[in-house]
Amino acid sequence: MPTPSRLLPHSIVLAVSVGCVLLGGGREARAQGPASPEARSDGALVARQPCQLLHRTYAQFVSFMREGEPALQPEVFQRVFTRQVHDALVGGTEVVCEKVEYLSDGLRVKGVLVRPRGGPARVKHPAVIYLRGGFGEAGRILFWNLMEFAVLARRGYVVVATEYRGNHGGEGHDEAGGADVRDVLNLIPLLEGQPDVDASRIGLYGWSRGALMAYLTLARTERIAAAVVGAAPTDAFRMVAARPELETEVLAKQVPGYAANRASLLQARSPSRWAELLPAHTPLLLLQGTADWRVAPDEALTMAQHLLAARRPFRLVLFEGGDHLLNEHAAETQRLVGDWLDRYVRDRAPFPPLEPHGR
Repeated sequence: MPTPSRLLPHSIVLAVSVGCVLLGGGREARAQGPASPEARSDGALVARQPCQLLHRTYAQFVSFMREGEPALQPEVFQRVFTRQVHDALVGGTEVVCEKVEYLSDGLRVKGVLVRPRGGPARVKHPAVIYLRGGFGEAGRILFWNLMEFAVLARRGYVVVATEYRGNHGGEGHDEAGGADVRDVLNLIPLLEGQPDVDASRIGLYGWSRGALMAYLTLARTERIAAAVVGAAPTDAFRMVAARPELETEVLAKQVPGYAANRASLLQARSPSRWAELLPAHTPLLLLQGTADWRVAPDEALTMAQHLLAARRPFRLVLFEGGDHLLNEHAAETQRLVGDWLDRYVRDRAPFPPLEPHGR
């Protein structure tokens, strides 16, 4: 399975330098309040502190992209992640960013919580659970991820993201789509505990490995109003056949019992083989580039065929010549994601009827 973390619209395959880390240093501020049994339940926030942000000026941000990773196409970033978004995040004028720890299976898992600042009292915002790509420290949440979260927060969403267990100093072991799926599910009670969140309006947004995590989460809950999945690996058998290094270097090392239970573990990570297990009323937006070498474009086509057969609500968008990150279609990707979340999460619009109809 591919490694990059997905941004709106870009992402990084690997952390390219120490200087790009955005959440660093400092002692965690423990969550306030008595240590009640409820405070120790899964989904409870046990530590939080302000994000320590690099690239304090917009010029530093653009310069880093130009010098550190030319493939990121900084000109595209500047069109999508504007100076206004940067200043809202770094200045804290419109957006509040916190580095958090929460409990999942009793483990302390790292994450990030970004929300709109202020506003009328008692306003409850819709929420988005962001699912990062990659495995281990590759794909960890970095500064440009927070820029994406700020885009959504300025749109009126509370955004929560998980590093998954065992990553970025968190407890436990990342199982690449095993027990770590509960780290996503346990963000639902976390959001329920936020006074400014309407927990009846929660969306999922994942790219690459994060898109697989979205499918695995959707198979276990009907609490998600809508989801966006980009460049999703949907058939693990096909993936490891095409890219055997992902089996030897990732799955065999990270998935417990992999050698003895290979077939069943690959099956469990192949949502195109169990599309009927997905909720019947959660609209899915599938985004895929036709020039993606990490995830073959016809994985999205195959998934769409199975969703259609199972009568699950979805829209598939194939981007001509789009790479794994849809670098060539950044602005359109951002627009489609925002519109989908607004319609089906914020506004809870009904999906059109799936039965054949019309003249």
